[in-house]
Amino acid sequence: MLKLFNTLTRNKETLQTIKPHKINFYACGVTVYDYCHLGHARTYTAIDVIIRYLRSQGFEVNYVRNITDIDDKIIKRANDNKEPYQDVTRRFTEAMHEDFSALGLLEPNKKPRATEYIVEMIELISGLIANGHAYVASNGDVYYDVRRFGEYGCLSHHDIEQLENGARIEVAEVKRDPLDFVLWKLAKAGEPFWDSPWGAGRPGWHTECSAMSMKLLGVPFDIHAGGRDLIFPHHENEIAQSEAITGKKFVNTWLHTGFLEIGKEKMSKSLGNFVTIRDVLKHHSPEILRYFLIANHYRSPLVFTEDTLLQAKQALLRLYTALRFLPEAERAKNTVFEHGFIEAMNDDINTPIALSVLFELAHDIQRLRERDLQQAAAHGALLKYLGSILGILQTDVEAFFQAGSDVDVAQIETLIAARQKARQEKNWQEADRIRDKLASLSIIIEDSSNGTTWKKQI
Repeated sequence: MLKLFNTLTRNKETLQTIKPHKINFYACGVTVYDYCHLGHARTYTAIDVIIRYLRSQGFEVNYVRNITDIDDKIIKRANDNKEPYQDVTRRFTEAMHEDFSALGLLEPNKKPRATEYIVEMIELISGLIANGHAYVASNGDVYYDVRRFGEYGCLSHHDIEQLENGARIEVAEVKRDPLDFVLWKLAKAGEPFWDSPWGAGRPGWHTECSAMSMKLLGVPFDIHAGGRDLIFPHHENEIAQSEAITGKKFVNTWLHTGFLEIGKEKMSKSLGNFVTIRDVLKHHSPEILRYFLIANHYRSPLVFTEDTLLQAKQALLRLYTALRFLPEAERAKNTVFEHGFIEAMNDDINTPIALSVLFELAHDIQRLRERDLQQAAAHGALLKYLGSILGILQTDVEAFFQAGSDVDVAQIETLIAARQKARQEKNWQEADRIRDKLASLSIIIEDSSNGTTWKKQI
């Protein structure tokens, strides 16, 4: 049985879905005002693995990941660039999709944009004002009255008296309490706005996810995921406003990914220590980056260095080496390896243990190929299948070995053909000269009964 760590209860719990074999899954998406960084890659790759595993186990997953396309940072970027905010969000939404596609992330079933759900947000806010959980402040903004919600702090496990102001909490004289958070902001001159009963303005960030998730998934829904930094105040505030309006539990299971760190700090744009996904992909293949991102447990911190990417490259080399020169075959079924993989993944998606099973399987393939090539091939097909659940090992094997931004494939193939001709003519001196030339290009060639193959030196 699959067990997941629920941030709400601080326990690993056996997954119990609201409807048999169906899961409604919501992930807080990106605020599209800049290029996505590796912290985003860490969170959404972890979520991608969870989705892949759930589906591999027969669950029908309805995956929703929103796009925040109106926000203070977006407005600032638009003003700085002297362009419409829609141009900013369009450009960076397209870039986000390019980056996520490169990483092999599955497309969500729905990708709602905040600006498409303004009506639902206004309805939510109106209901909260009507039942006394929100108020219109003297400056015209609408705030949620945190003290009216007795369970506030249930997700972050803080007593309300001890809570400190979070990243997006504004301390203002117009608020009844420093913890109160904004539901609707009146627009300043020159800012985008929508009409509302409280004046022209825009929704607060926290309001967006509650309105979109409840509209698309209902209440309660099964799983809500996001980065650990969203536990407080964002997800705490989602619970408060959603449960106050419905009187029902909002979400059954909360999943949160650990930070990606660089220089012993959380990677973030606000700290100025971020590395974008596309910058890394200029020098490393997407699969190497993906392997690095899943090598640690999704709840653990992950430290980014060039050395960790090199380690990921070496690890993938070992797995792909096991797949080389295997014939096509049906995958082996009911093996100790598949059972071990499932056991690891059922234990809160333990990818480090699952990967260790893949290495045991790769070692077994190397052992088998000497005595039973067909059985080795069946185990190779299993390795590729289990890898697909993690989103790796789907590249053509020879293409992986030949990958490299500075590789001139045509030149290498020409040199190999010339070497083959020299060998046929028993011109060993010329054959050796060509081998040395290839070596100078960091190309390793391997001769076998099936011909000559080559790979880029790692």
